[in-house]
Amino acid sequence: MKITDDIKYVGVNDRKIDLFEGQYSVPNGMSYNSYAIIDEKIAVMDTVDAGFTHEWFDNIQNALGGKAPDYLVVQHMEPDHSANILNFARTYPQSVIVSSSKAFAMMKNFFGTDFEERRIVVGEGGTLSLGRHTLTFVTAPMVHWPEVIVTYDSTDKVLFSADGFGKFGALDADEPWADEARRYFIGIVGKYGAQVQSLLKKASGLDIRTICPLHGPVLTENLGYYLGLYNTWSGYQPEEDGVVIAYTSVYGNTRKAVLRLAESLSAKGCPRVVVHDLARCDMALAVSDAFRYSKLVLATTTYNAEIFPFMHRFITALTERNFSNRTVALIENGSWAPLAAKIMRGMLEKSKNIRFADTAVRILSSLSEESAAALDELSAELCRDYLARQASTANKNDLSALFNIGYGLYVVTSNDGKKDNGLIVNTVTQVTNTPNRIAVTINKENYSHHVIRQTGKMNINCLTVDAPFSVFEKFGFTSGRSTDKFEGCSPLRSDNGLVFLPRNINSFMSLKVEQYIDLDTHGMFICSVTEARVISDRETMTYTYYQNNVKPKPETAGKKGFVCKVCGYVYEGDVLPEDIVCPLCKHGYADFEEIK
Repeated sequence: MKITDDIKYVGVNDRKIDLFEGQYSVPNGMSYNSYAIIDEKIAVMDTVDAGFTHEWFDNIQNALGGKAPDYLVVQHMEPDHSANILNFARTYPQSVIVSSSKAFAMMKNFFGTDFEERRIVVGEGGTLSLGRHTLTFVTAPMVHWPEVIVTYDSTDKVLFSADGFGKFGALDADEPWADEARRYFIGIVGKYGAQVQSLLKKASGLDIRTICPLHGPVLTENLGYYLGLYNTWSGYQPEEDGVVIAYTSVYGNTRKAVLRLAESLSAKGCPRVVVHDLARCDMALAVSDAFRYSKLVLATTTYNAEIFPFMHRFITALTERNFSNRTVALIENGSWAPLAAKIMRGMLEKSKNIRFADTAVRILSSLSEESAAALDELSAELCRDYLARQASTANKNDLSALFNIGYGLYVVTSNDGKKDNGLIVNTVTQVTNTPNRIAVTINKENYSHHVIRQTGKMNINCLTVDAPFSVFEKFGFTSGRSTDKFEGCSPLRSDNGLVFLPRNINSFMSLKVEQYIDLDTHGMFICSVTEARVISDRETMTYTYYQNNVKPKPETAGKKGFVCKVCGYVYEGDVLPEDIVCPLCKHGYADFEEIK
């Protein structure tokens, strides 16, 4: 397979494997990817599983036309990628092994040698010239082993991403990328979200046109889609709205309750209901779905004064992978001393930002009128925000939305007639209540100011404390004049035709501009309220909460240079260029401060 004029695929497909890493079902096999960069010097990127030694060497020989490679770059030491390092070294005795110091220590353990006489140790920012191609190495510790590096080829703009952006399935598997990539990421890399976020931050400063992972297809188009999913997954944010119901049932009574709840949720407008019988389903798929969707219902029996084993295993799998930022509801069943809800809640108590549903359902052996009514109440609670988003079921005159205005952070949405736009502001105030008037102040340099001056309308979205930093990146760090901030989205709209956010808000208000006040650098819009909806009862995000809990802390330890006060990007160097533009938030020289 030709990746670019100089880069060829030399990996293999494994169609015989049934369980990856001894636990993940892979009905469509696996690929073990390896690549050859052919230049004045030739570098082979990683090896393959031990079962495919000869096939891999055949691929290398065919790709190189009989030439001998000069380097073997080892990015990751798991045996499915490193098993043939020693065979490579013996087959090509003049070659040099390139890897991290931790990887060479692991080679000593695996092969009895660390190749001291024929190695190059690389670390963060290290480079290797092949001729036209220069490889730059980026450390990626715990993504998902401590020795991992990824490699950037600045000539062809290719990122060799190690296990990042990989998926289950052979290369010719006919299946959606996201489904098996999600199951792969959550199962294998999911525990290390913070480390993935750090790597994504490093990658954001690179011009990447192709991603070459160690598993799954080479990615060449719509890279923003894949990067966006990785940002969502590693940030432990819901990917989609919906309810996952994970249950165990001994005699079928808990199952009957689950099916009744699923039917009720669908009838009330829940966008997606996914049900997993934990005793029979693919546990890895159930775990990945729990991370995929925004709400989770756990239903199980009390069993030996504990919970049913499959449910225990499921919750453990969630907490081991830092399950967070979700709404969780509990259903317990027991014939004489139900304890399941207490135990499940206790297992999740260390998980971050878990909001437990107010409605708890207790079944005593089988459904009764009382427990059936509790199921209906739970269904209504879980669907409250979905109902509020739908024009046909929403209360559009819920002026208690005004109570969510404070010194908070908001997304102002507007439309210039061609595309939707959004802007982060912290200057929204209720100025009168008879009639209700809202003041919104916006910097004149912002494109939203220009649009709202022309259209006379906007929506104010009240952000909640579960809003991730990616919301602020999207709506605060780029201009709507040059960026489509809703590209790839299927937006929800209020009666005035403008977008309101599908999640991370507790309310929104549609505003009509009644008066404009010129404040020199800013403009104040005095507005009437044409629609007000309360979406949830979650706490409004304040500016202080954002600074203390959401905005990433810059990684400045041991570094000399300057840090962007807006997003935390670190520029290393003695002098800050006067024309610098932050690659993350696009702010300039004035928004940097020296690292002390």
